[in-house]
Amino acid sequence: MTTAKPHSSSVWPWYAMAIAGIVTLVASFVAPPDALQGELSRILYVHVPAAWLAYVSFGVTMIASAAYLWKKDLKWDRIAAASAEIGVLFTGMTLVIGMIWAKSTWGVWWTWDARLTLTAIMFFVYLGYLALRRSTDDLEARAKRAAILGVLAVVQIPLVHFSVVLWRGLHQTPSLLKPASVDMDTPMVITLLVAVVMFSVMYVAMMVKLVELGKLEEQVILSELSSRTPVAGSAVTAPSLGGDA
Repeated sequence: MTTAKPHSSSVWPWYAMAIAGIVTLVASFVAPPDALQGELSRILYVHVPAAWLAYVSFGVTMIASAAYLWKKDLKWDRIAAASAEIGVLFTGMTLVIGMIWAKSTWGVWWTWDARLTLTAIMFFVYLGYLALRRSTDDLEARAKRAAILGVLAVVQIPLVHFSVVLWRGLHQTPSLLKPASVDMDTPMVITLLVAVVMFSVMYVAMMVKLVELGKLEEQVILSELSSRTPVAGSAVTAPSLGGDA
């Protein structure tokens, strides 16, 4: 009699995330302070990469969702779901860090600036995406509904990014991903690019772990559904021999 081989979880993503976090932290403190904002400018090296990962995550969710609708393969649904979870995490981080930065520069925690408002809307739309996935245990139905929303919701990414160009507000215009040239000093650009690369490493590592978790979750759901299925013939009962007519 053979037994199923136990699931072996990848260990390297934990080390990759830890190393990437340390490199980002060191780089952000080695970089020179901004001439105007001083030490506060170091928050840039977390705020911008977090926003970048939100864009990447939701972009991957869209691509994987479209792939699921085409191929009907649940592996694409797992990728879409994992990336959306990471996107929600880093969008929330972007909002929180942005509020801290806003309090220090604008004097308020929140203002209904176009960039802030649209980012918050994007955050709640993808929270809805994750909630939609919890609405049913039918894997195929869940994947189809989530995939449709995952494809449609991606329109928010360019809207959020270029909101500071389309509408005048308190938020500064893009520093790197902008129609015009980069307007940052070289040391800051290099540090920011290092931080973006390290955050991207974190994204890949988190994706590996979350896709693993998603596959295990599917196995649990299928196991629970199979345990609820009545055994063949269970509805057949023995005839009564009591003689009552």
